[in-house]
Amino acid sequence: MKAVNIMLCCGAGMSSGFLAQRTRKAAKKMNRPIRIEAKSESEVSQYFQDIDILLLGPHYASLKPELAAQAKPFNVIVDVIPEDIYGNLDGERLLTFADSLSA
Repeated sequence: MKAVNIMLCCGAGMSSGFLAQRTRKAAKKMNRPIRIEAKSESEVSQYFQDIDILLLGPHYASLKPELAAQAKPFNVIVDVIPEDIYGNLDGERLLTFADSLSA
């Protein structure tokens, strides 16, 4: 199974950093080859060539069209993390959500 590279994006990368940490733990428990990082919105465009999926914090939903356009040449999937997953920092459900995007 190919490792999936996921980037989470929020304002300063703090809350998404906690979600990334929980998602790494969930992936390890499930023996899934996932690489997941959190970055601030201002840094994201530097990493399109290195990621498969970009997930935005719910409060950045308005940036989805702009970031999706920037990501398109790199074949990066861009979507918004559902509020309940983000709010609960639910790493297992975030993996399920990411799987649904790349299926």
